[in-house]
Amino acid sequence: MVEAAAGTGKTTQLVSRLVAVLKSGRARVDRVVAVTFTRKAAGELKLKLRQELEHARNQTNDDDEKSNLESAISRLEEARVGTIHGFCAELLRERPVEAEVDPSFEELSEDEAPRLFSQVFRVWIQQKLEDMPEPLSRALSRLATWTNPDGVSPLERLRNEAWRLAEWRDFPTLWRLEDFEREKTIDRLVEEVEGLAELSSRCPYDKDLLKVSLRPARFFRRALEKAERFRPRDYDDLEAQLVQLLRDLKRDQRKGRGKFIDGTTREEVLEFRERLLENLESFREQADASLAALLQREFQEVLASYEELKRRSGCLDFVDLLVRARDLVKGNRKVRQHLQQSFSHIFVDEFQDTDPLQAEILLLLASQDPEQEDWTRVRVAPGKLFLVGDPKQSIYRFRRADVLLYQKVKRILGEAGVALIYLTRNFRSVKPLQDGINAAFEEVMREESQSGQPGYVPLLEHRPARQGQPALVVLPAPEPFGWYNVTYRAVEECLPDTVGAFLNWLIRESGWKIEDPETKQASDIEARHICILFRRFMSWNQDVTRPYARALELRGIPHVLVGSRTFHQREEVETLRAALTAVEWPDDELAVFAT
Repeated sequence: MVEAAAGTGKTTQLVSRLVAVLKSGRARVDRVVAVTFTRKAAGELKLKLRQELEHARNQTNDDDEKSNLESAISRLEEARVGTIHGFCAELLRERPVEAEVDPSFEELSEDEAPRLFSQVFRVWIQQKLEDMPEPLSRALSRLATWTNPDGVSPLERLRNEAWRLAEWRDFPTLWRLEDFEREKTIDRLVEEVEGLAELSSRCPYDKDLLKVSLRPARFFRRALEKAERFRPRDYDDLEAQLVQLLRDLKRDQRKGRGKFIDGTTREEVLEFRERLLENLESFREQADASLAALLQREFQEVLASYEELKRRSGCLDFVDLLVRARDLVKGNRKVRQHLQQSFSHIFVDEFQDTDPLQAEILLLLASQDPEQEDWTRVRVAPGKLFLVGDPKQSIYRFRRADVLLYQKVKRILGEAGVALIYLTRNFRSVKPLQDGINAAFEEVMREESQSGQPGYVPLLEHRPARQGQPALVVLPAPEPFGWYNVTYRAVEECLPDTVGAFLNWLIRESGWKIEDPETKQASDIEARHICILFRRFMSWNQDVTRPYARALELRGIPHVLVGSRTFHQREEVETLRAALTAVEWPDDELAVFAT
């Protein structure tokens, strides 16, 4: 097991070991498995393997090694090098009867599966909206008050949650439903809010900071009074409003100073607000847990319909591939023994992206004991398993990846005698950057078993910094002031042009050099050597990337914008669309005029 940070050569080590195994004759190419977790990474892995095999063949003078390498190159397409899902699909196609799948099943792609699920969900939600069950009524009331800068509708958000549940359907147990006296709790909280609103409304000073901060409570009371004049109390709506009130009150907790109202001190009002916040927080937690458990039960129908549609269509999605392959390997001793004997070496790249099903499949196949069907008790055959990964990258929870699972597998393999090796020499960055990263993270990134937090492994130098130019530049905002002081808005407005001007200087005037990643020679900095990263694409329905793209366009700096959310709103794209519309429909006078 090789554990390493980004840029330390994990994949290079995996390919080197794979080439060494094939060169020595310890394995044939058709008995080797090498998996990673994305198609792009799998394609790069296979290309790199072919290049290294050819390089090794040209370097060796040993006839046996050359023969082994030539055989591996000629039969490379027989090697099982690809994604874990592709590997599972191959296992199922080899043993469709034992796996109980259609022999000619089709794999649903990453885009097709959610689309198919959306079809099922639309039919289901239309039926449910005619006779709204309580969980859906509560959920839609909550979602209606939720501020969503990405513009996702409540029904879309509900569909996304149902799909997330579908991706974890290998854990079918219903969630625990705790006792929760929702209506009584809401009635009590409403009384508290009305009491606090009444106190704050008696303050004669409209600009008192505490009175201003309690405006949401007064607004809540007025809205409730108006609503209940015409209809009975709506507890679903009140649940949503109380959760929203909690967010509003937490956003502004100013205290103010001096006298507040006659008969009640400011400190008493502050204590009242603090108690209300605690009670609202407790209510939100109970309401969330209750709603989640009820929705999970409600979603079982749509999950069953999705399974039925796939069965009739002869399709399997990514989770199906893993579940069926796991059941095949775990549940059939003869198949398990055959597969264990078929694969002599298993290589796994980016192991931090593994999920429970993938770990179970891979460890059972690597076991030396065909009788053992519990993956947590597996004794790995010596030399058969080679894993590389970085637990610090598992924070992304990529396709159900979990750093706690990574740590668990690491512990199981360690107890079984599997060696653990660390790679610490970073090949991508220069020493000053590494020093800064080490200084920033070494003290705060401590190993913690409960959360799965990995310990920090310091990066070591591979190449020194270039003399005469800095490795790190902190670019200042030249116009950070609003009316009175520094503001986020002023900083954000001036940064795009600042970045554009700096990059223009960097490329055309600085004279700074960079080691070209392709030629490995020093060269002038070009636009293709520069990357601008954004924390988000959209902020309050505004495209964050467009001002930066314009700043580059104005200076003639070539660039590629990847992943912008407002692609179809860009001027050049709108122009092309107008022209294409005019070609398709010449009678569209507006499109012709726009063109």
